Amino acid sequence: MEEQYYDIERRTAIKEEARLFRRKFLTYEQAEMIYSISHRKLRDLAEAAGAVYRFNDVNVLINREILDDYIEQFRQPARSDVKI
Repeated sequence: MEEQYYDIERRTAIKEEARLFRRKFLTYEQAEMIYSISHRKLRDLAEAAGAVYRFNDVNVLINREILDDYIEQFRQPARSDVKI
C-alpha cells in the first residue's frame, strides 16, 4: 500500500485531473468528460446557455460558469413521497 500512495505517475495524473476541474474555459472534449454527456447534447446545452466562445470553426471554448448556472435551472425539487 505504501508504494501505491507514493506512485509519482498516479499522483501526477490526479493533479492533472484536478486542474481540469478548476478551469473556467473547457474544450468540448474536456466538458464531455466532466459532465458525462454526449457531444451533441453538450453542444446544444452550451449554445442555449450562451456559454460558447467560437474563435473559428476549429477553436471553440465553453465557459463553465455560465453552463453550470444554466444547468442548475433544470434541477428537480426534492420529493418527500420517495421511500429510501
